[in-house]
Amino acid sequence: MPMTDHFNERLFDGQLPSCLITLQREKRTYGYFSAARFASHDGSFTDEIAMDPVYFAAVPIIETMQTLVHEMTYLWQHHFGAPGRGRYHNEGWARKMESIGLMPSSTGKPGGKRTGDCMADYAIDDGRFLAACQELLTSSFRLSWYDRFPGIDHVLAGQSSMATQIQGMEGTKAPMASIPALVEAMKPVGQLQVGADGAQSVVMPANKSNRVKYTCGGCTEPISVWGKPGIKLICGGCRHSFDSQ
Repeated sequence: MPMTDHFNERLFDGQLPSCLITLQREKRTYGYFSAARFASHDGSFTDEIAMDPVYFAAVPIIETMQTLVHEMTYLWQHHFGAPGRGRYHNEGWARKMESIGLMPSSTGKPGGKRTGDCMADYAIDDGRFLAACQELLTSSFRLSWYDRFPGIDHVLAGQSSMATQIQGMEGTKAPMASIPALVEAMKPVGQLQVGADGAQSVVMPANKSNRVKYTCGGCTEPISVWGKPGIKLICGGCRHSFDSQ
């Protein structure tokens, strides 16, 4: 049984309509829901739940399941509830999340706000979500493919996930750290830098494309071009030179 069908039956009483599940790479976004995003040749519409695959290897599989169910709650609210304005996660959404075993939190940890524009969540002990996960994780279920090049920031997100603190369950460790075949295959991008005060920061690799961005220093509206390092460019409009960045 597909993961979406399993959670639909266990957590949403089979109410949710079908939608497209897509893979999209978005900065600092595990996933998102978009209502009526796709249209068919017959004029019908369907919703989209997008997942960012770069997180699949870097975070515990329970965290990936949380992301999916988080977005499925938007799908439920769009069809059966009252969505908040724009990106706002309202009280109706928060109550539904709690009823299926996920605690809304602006920080992703205990003590965060239950509603707001930017919301995460964590699993409620002995809640319906973890029970539904347990059913999958004790069967033959698995993710088949993983992005080999997660960023160090994705790895850190996995290490700080509340899912790592769940006791007595499978799926609480990142696949890249718990599946032997992935340990050698994974090549995290960037380097972790630790300051004298213990603060961690991510250093991304240098640009090796041999291309530099040049921006006109005289035009009111910025005009930029890409070219080889060291070339001299003059704007045809204002006659100013382009500065490299």
